[in-house]
Amino acid sequence: MKLAGKTETLVQCDFDGTITEEDISFLILDAFANGDWRRRLDEYREGKISVGRFNTQAFSMVKEDKQTLDRFVLKVARIRAGFGELLSYCQQKDFRFVIVSNGLTFYIKTILESLGISNVEIFAAQAKFSPSGIKARYLGPDGSQLQDGFKEAYIRHFLKSGYHIIYAGNGASDFPSARLADHIFATGQLLEHCQGMSVSCTPFTDLNDVIRGLDRLA
Repeated sequence: MKLAGKTETLVQCDFDGTITEEDISFLILDAFANGDWRRRLDEYREGKISVGRFNTQAFSMVKEDKQTLDRFVLKVARIRAGFGELLSYCQQKDFRFVIVSNGLTFYIKTILESLGISNVEIFAAQAKFSPSGIKARYLGPDGSQLQDGFKEAYIRHFLKSGYHIIYAGNGASDFPSARLADHIFATGQLLEHCQGMSVSCTPFTDLNDVIRGLDRLA
């Protein structure tokens, strides 16, 4: 896909393991979940529950307040090299950049704000904190609650809006939505899925690789 002459380009980017080096939600759950959240993870990986239901059930085991979790994520989060440069590149090229994540909005915002970034669109799970556990819910583009297909709902919405979609991600949960994009930048399990299914993609190690790939598409 060539981007030249196409004015409506959108970069849909995953967060955990893509913008960050590790999955922040897993780090939170390892540190604070009061229960066997990894059993829920196994159920998701075996296809027994959706990724949305996994996150909803797992985060219900976390009873800490937002301030405690904010302090934690700021200590552990490591940003993948090239993120700031990618944002600047998209701004220069007039590409719309959005984060669509199965993670939770609160920690994505906390991490971005710590970097001085406040103008990025974020579509992720909404979290309500309570002593009985975090209540996470996913809202689709139409405002309805979703249990599955969160990322796919957004990419279909963007495609319907007329955008040419560039997708960047790292996880198995990215594959169903990434394969709908005009071009994929992949690492980790997403790269393995693309290669295993013979779906064209550009591998990346850091986000500067994505910038170079976008230049080649121009």
